[in-house]
This record gives sequence, C-alpha cells and structure tokens, in this order.
Amino acid sequence: MKITSISLAVAAALCAFGAHAADPKLALVYGSGGKFDKSFNQSAYEGAERFKKDTKIGYLEAQVNSDAQSEQVLRQMARKNVDLVVSIGFSMTNAVTTVSKEFPKVKFMIIDDEVKGDNVNSVTFKEQEGSYLVGVAAALASKSQKVGFIGGMDVPLIRAFGCGYAQGVKAVDPKIEVTQNMVGTTPAAWSDPAKGGELARAQFDRGVDVVFAAAGGSGMGALQAVKDKGKLGIGVDSNQNPLYPGFILTSMLKRVDNATYDGFMSVKNGTWAAGVTNKGLKEGGVDWALDANNRKLITPAMETRIKQAATDIKSGKVSVVDYRAANSCPV
Repeated sequence: MKITSISLAVAAALCAFGAHAADPKLALVYGSGGKFDKSFNQSAYEGAERFKKDTKIGYLEAQVNSDAQSEQVLRQMARKNVDLVVSIGFSMTNAVTTVSKEFPKVKFMIIDDEVKGDNVNSVTFKEQEGSYLVGVAAALASKSQKVGFIGGMDVPLIRAFGCGYAQGVKAVDPKIEVTQNMVGTTPAAWSDPAKGGELARAQFDRGVDVVFAAAGGSGMGALQAVKDKGKLGIGVDSNQNPLYPGFILTSMLKRVDNATYDGFMSVKNGTWAAGVTNKGLKEGGVDWALDANNRKLITPAMETRIKQAATDIKSGKVSVVDYRAANSCPV
C-alpha cells in the first residue's frame, strides 16, 4: 500500500502525536521505492516505529512517488512547523538542498547522501564494509566458484556495494569469478522486478550459484528467481532472510532503522547537530544477518570466518576500498 496523498498521510498521523506540548514534531518522507519495499524505506519505517514505541511520540509520514514530487512534499512537511524532516534516499538530495534553505528554522536529515547546511544532518554508510562480509559468505557457500551481483541504478553508491562484495569474495579465493550487472541508469531501475529476475536467471545460466541483489524493488525479482531456480541469494538493507527461508544465504544490513531512530531521538534529547555522519561496521551502520531463517545455510566454520572478517575491518587490520573515493575497484 502506498501513501499517495500527503494530506491523507498527515491527517492519519496527527492523532499519533503525544499529548505533551514539549514533544518534538517529527516527519519521515519515504523515497519512491515505497514504504513497504521490504528494503531501504521499510527499514526507515521500522526505526521510526521503534522510536514511537519507546517514547510514545508519533510522527508524520509521506511518500514521494517521483523525484519531481520531492520538493513539493518536503515543502509541505516543513510548513507544518515540524522540528525535523527525515528524507530517505539520495534521490532527494536536490530537494533537501533547496527546501532546507527555504526553511532555516526546520531541521532536515537526509539518509544516503550529503547536503551542506546549518540545518541539515547527512547520514551516509560504509556499504563496502557490509558488502565485503556477504562477499565472504558468498565465496564460502559457492560450489560453482561463480557468484553474481545485481545492482539497481548504475550510480557510484551501488558500485560501492558491488566493489565491496567482490573484495570479500576475492579475499576468500582470488580465482572465484564475480559477474556484475545493473538493472538500469534511471530511477526506474529500483522498481523493475521483472528485469531483476531476468538478470539473475542470465547469471545462473552462466554458472553463478549465489547472487547478491542490491536493487531495491528490482531485487525482489532477483530473489524470486533464486528460489525458483534453487540457488542462493543475498538480501540487502533490511533483513530479507525471511522472504525465502533456505534460499537467502544472508542479508547485508544497512541500518537505516538505526539512523532514523537516532535522528528522531537526537531532536527529542536536544543533541541534534548539523554535519555528516558516516556509519560503518564499527559504528553500527552496516552488518550481516544471521537468524533462524538462514541458520542451516551458515556453517559454524563460515560464521567464524565472517565474524573474523568483521573484527579485522573494525580493528583496521582490513581496509575495504570505497569505490566512490577511489573511483575504481581494486579487484
């Protein structure tokens, strides 16, 4: 279900605000992938819901259905005299840049990109670190010695996922082949499950037996193909292990839920500050998922190897190259 009208979203959420006058007014704007995308946006929603449960403070919410709508939605939220507007996804960068200048008394937070401004906090992630861990898992699980990566929109951010993944794979065995494909070059690449499934099947035909899909809604098609073909898939952003138990090897967690929760809480506690926060393994920004749904797929030896890789990254023993900084991938 998508929220298509900001007025409906605001009306539905007004009753959620706490009765105390001192409670902050908070707002969350989802990207075009949709609130219940089982990925990036849904993670933000879960963080906001956790905050509401812990504090009894509600929040307004709205969804941007196209990039062109971003400014309008953010502007209408800011006019509600909210204390903080959290925007989900780098596609809202230009809108946050523009609207934050128009409303200097309103705090803005953008997750997944950087925007400069005295009233803007930007949260970015070291996706390459979490992707490295699931790359280790893929290499250890692969029987064909061929693994794959399917990205959504071909942008440096998604290249960083793929590059980190490849580094993890090659750390286990440099001879393992890594095939990478992107769904497309426009925002539509995030919501094309048919193309995601097509790319996954093409990789399977080439011998790939583990696929990491970092493609938003398009990744759902890739994971469906994983189940249909009896292969192994790797989820992204949220814990997608429960989608197809026994077929999802693990998920690369991007803790958008924590970022949203922390942003709301910082306003409540009076500790909010403008600037850039970059969250990796050490900061609790990324991780890998191990639960009852994939427990049988991850042997004790694999778990030990993956956890050791995480420890080495946190300690600095292993440095995972960020494609965005290097503008290339070392493997």
